[in-house]
Amino acid sequence: MAKIIINGGHKVAGQVTIGGAKNSTVALIPAAILADTPVNFDNVPQILDVKNLQYILAAMNVHSNFHDGDLSIDPTTIKEAPLPATAIKSLRASYYFMGALLGRFGRATVTFPGGDNLGSRPIDQHIKGFEALGAKVTEKDDVINIDASENGLNGARIALDTVSVGATINIILAAVRAKGQTIIENVAKEPEIIDIATFLNNMGANIRGAGTDTIRITGVESLKAQNTHTVIPDRIEAGTYMSMAAAYGDGVTVQNVIPEHLESYTSKLLEMGVDMQIGEDSIYIGPSRALKPVSIKTMPYPGFATDLQQPITPLLFLAEGESTIIETIYPQRIRHIAELRRMGAELSSLNPGEIKVNHSKRLVGTTVEAAEIRAGAALVIAAIMADGQTVIDNASHILRGYDRLAEKLRGLGVDLQIEGVDLINLMP
Repeated sequence: MAKIIINGGHKVAGQVTIGGAKNSTVALIPAAILADTPVNFDNVPQILDVKNLQYILAAMNVHSNFHDGDLSIDPTTIKEAPLPATAIKSLRASYYFMGALLGRFGRATVTFPGGDNLGSRPIDQHIKGFEALGAKVTEKDDVINIDASENGLNGARIALDTVSVGATINIILAAVRAKGQTIIENVAKEPEIIDIATFLNNMGANIRGAGTDTIRITGVESLKAQNTHTVIPDRIEAGTYMSMAAAYGDGVTVQNVIPEHLESYTSKLLEMGVDMQIGEDSIYIGPSRALKPVSIKTMPYPGFATDLQQPITPLLFLAEGESTIIETIYPQRIRHIAELRRMGAELSSLNPGEIKVNHSKRLVGTTVEAAEIRAGAALVIAAIMADGQTVIDNASHILRGYDRLAEKLRGLGVDLQIEGVDLINLMP
């Protein structure tokens, strides 16, 4: 089992460069199999999720090569084949192969995906979209079969019952090569969706409206890559380092960011009184003085991101008073609470989705466990703030989502080591 060992009490300072967005990358890689040519990406984060996705590609005879942020994928020799259940169950974003395989072959058979345990995250909206496009969907023994081979995929008007990033992307992947026009209403607006649409449009797709309430897709017969696609910066990674810098920093510049993607987050930091200077593509966080408590409510983009709910929590420990977090996206996203309390933090969740965070004068290092990616990020920040040594077990969750974590933390002055994972050979 991977573990991260952090000796706290060392202020972070200096510069950190943000990598490509995990939430874009895990959709872009499945989307690449829709192409009739080799595909190239740069600014790809070095994370475990990429390794698992490459493993899935290899099962379909899709060759890929990843080095120093550059990822090449050649889907021209793709074959329909059973996908490796272990890799599928290791990350929830593997469900994008449903839409991608459906768009490529008119059918898909995928084991029900795994990933972080954040409570119930049904895929009923994905299925609704596939069925509207003409596919028949059946499920047995955790295996989902989607088949439109009889009549093919045909454009349709689809109104999502709830705003869903996953369903929005999956329906785009299925519809981009369908016959006719597809209109998807009540869609998610996340920057990662715009990134996927940009990638597909640059290959010849006809997608309009990404980033608005309604997306219109006119199907095309072929997609061909003309240039390298640069993955957008990871706004969640950026927010994590900003929280770290504000909580226990002597001045940190967070580079390679798109400030517009972080406006709901930076507004809360400014409300707290964090010293912040926002540039064109960087944000400077100065040492914190007196901070005020705030109320946070997670919402679909452009609201406060659920993925930043946990990373901001250690910063709230410094506020003089009680802060409140209302988690509307995943009310069960509270598995960091018990671990932070083991370190001496004062926080609790009495009602589903409601977290109370109080001023915590002193955190003490101990052994804790990362239940999922963002919970693990909160523990990393708390460990940096704490007196003594903290051991974070099950750290592979954190490495799934944070690019070159050890290298970046050490560059900021953090005393840490990682055990149980070969970081040199992290990528195949």
